Amino acid sequence: MWDAMLQGLMALSGWEVFAALLGVGYIVFAARESQWCWPMAFISTLIYTLLFWEGQLPMQALLNFYYMGMAIYGYLLWRQHKKSENDIAIHSWPLSYHLAFLITGSLLTWLIGHYLDSIEASQNPYLDAGVTVFSVLNTWLMARKVLQNWLYWIIIDAAAVMLYLETGFYATVALFSLYTVLATVGFINWIRLYRQRHTPSFG
Repeated sequence: MWDAMLQGLMALSGWEVFAALLGVGYIVFAARESQWCWPMAFISTLIYTLLFWEGQLPMQALLNFYYMGMAIYGYLLWRQHKKSENDIAIHSWPLSYHLAFLITGSLLTWLIGHYLDSIEASQNPYLDAGVTVFSVLNTWLMARKVLQNWLYWIIIDAAAVMLYLETGFYATVALFSLYTVLATVGFINWIRLYRQRHTPSFG
C-alpha cells in the first residue's frame, strides 16, 4: 500500500499540487478567522473543478464548482461584517440545530447513495454520497462561523480518507489525512477565540 501511495504522490501534476497547497492554506487561514482563506479556496476549487472535469469525474467537478460559489459567499460575508460593527462572530449551535443538520444530511446521503448504488456509479455509493453531502452542508456552517463545523470536518475528512483508500486515490489519502489534523487545530483555535469573546471581563 505504501508503494502505491508513493507512486500516487509522484504522479501528481503541478496544478494538483498547487491546488492542494492552496487547500491547506485555506484551512490555516480559516483557523485564524482570516477572510483571505476564501480567495485561496476559490482558486483551489477552480483548479480541482477543471481537473476533475477533464478526468471524467463530473460529480466531483460539480462539488468543487459549488465550493467556488461558497468561497465567494464566504468572502463577501466575512468582509462585509468585518467592515461593520456587526462582525459575524464564532457561535455555537444548540443541540436541536445539530439534530436537524444530521437528520437532513443522513436522509440525503441515503437517497443519493441508493441512487448511485442502483446505477452502479460508485465503488462505495453510500460513503461517497455521505462525504459529498456533508461536505456541501458543512461548508455553509464554516461560512456562518458555526464553531462545531470543525468537528464535522474532522469526521468528514476521516471518512474521505477511508473512501480514497478503498478507491485507490492514495495521494489524496495523504492530503485528507493532513486536512483531518488541520481541522483539529482549527477547532482548538476557534474554541479559544470563542471562549475569549464569551468570558466576562472584570474591572
